[in-house]
Amino acid sequence: MNLGLDGKVALVTGSTRGIGRHTALTLAKEGCDVAICGRTKETLDDAANALKQTGRRVSTTQVDLVEAGGVERFVDDAVKTLGRLDVVVANVGGTFGGNFLQTSAADWVKTFEVNLVHAVRVIQAAAPHLAKSDSASVVIVASISGSRPGPRAQYGVAKAGEIQLASSLARELAPQRIRVNAVSPGSILWEGGSWHKRSTTMPEVINEFVAREFPWGRMGTLDEIANVISFVSSPRASWVNGANIVVDGAQGQPSIKLP
Repeated sequence: MNLGLDGKVALVTGSTRGIGRHTALTLAKEGCDVAICGRTKETLDDAANALKQTGRRVSTTQVDLVEAGGVERFVDDAVKTLGRLDVVVANVGGTFGGNFLQTSAADWVKTFEVNLVHAVRVIQAAAPHLAKSDSASVVIVASISGSRPGPRAQYGVAKAGEIQLASSLARELAPQRIRVNAVSPGSILWEGGSWHKRSTTMPEVINEFVAREFPWGRMGTLDEIANVISFVSSPRASWVNGANIVVDGAQGQPSIKLP
């Protein structure tokens, strides 16, 4: 299927590793010019070199998006370099602290900043540019933790906020013809990711988790998430708005309680 993304410009946060990097690469293969960001020059250059192999234009910004003005500079750099903005993927995420009784209020604030608040800031900064597009789309990468109970409550509550944000902004930004959706991945296994690290340090625990919670007997892949994000971002999904699209292979519990 031709997704109709050829010649579009996409901006992806958290784009030097994992889901963000793979999504940027998938969008580039579909014909998008892509803006990426990262905190370190080495990882940013590595991701940019992979993207350039597709033949598409690439804009890079070395920045910590949590810092004041970081998100806004990233958006400005992308538009100055690539000339427009059609797609935004708000992918940055993570968690601070541990189990509830060991997690401080500051950990909750930091977790909200890197997930929900980052998404708010990038959408606000991008909205004036997206409003000029004939196929504007925002995808917020949430998590199944945002709709199911599990350990690390601070992460789940922040992701629930992202899902609600997508639903609310889908209506509020509709007059500007900007679609907003959430994609909620389940547990994804990729080399260097948290589940890969746990599978090497506690293989018995992870094997039991997979056997119990995954009907297909495995975790998801980066391809399986990036493909859905790319479709939802595209004009082919023009009537998908305000949705939370779960991509988890019918996974049960979203996570495990760690020591």
